[in-house]
Amino acid sequence: MASTSVSRVVPATPEQVWALIGGFDALPDWLPYIPESVAVEGGRVRRLKNLGGETIVERLVDFNETERRYSYAILQAPFPVDDGYVSTIRVHSIPGRPDAAEVQWSGRFHPKGATDQEVVDLFHGIYADGLDALNKTLTG
Repeated sequence: MASTSVSRVVPATPEQVWALIGGFDALPDWLPYIPESVAVEGGRVRRLKNLGGETIVERLVDFNETERRYSYAILQAPFPVDDGYVSTIRVHSIPGRPDAAEVQWSGRFHPKGATDQEVVDLFHGIYADGLDALNKTLTG
């Protein structure tokens, strides 16, 4: 199993960051390359469209409001991974920095039709670009 993780310190309180990203259906609010998200199955599944019009379907597998984190599995996507993909987004407090938060986006997966390093590079880039977009949303 391969994995990757990216974190960024952003200029907002953990509560403000979680209010923006903590909803499982909230990706279009802060992630420009996902302009559409439709919640189905009572909000436990999201159907996403990326800028290229491709569909990505993800299931919420864990949610913890108190710890400000959620995890999801990919059910359908144009990515070279099998059904073992699980990703987590979490927001951490930073001791002594009440005006900032650390956001971590991580994933573990079994590559399918690609090398471990190719898939690590792919998701590392997606997570890094996503957290850069979050920072831009918070500062823009």
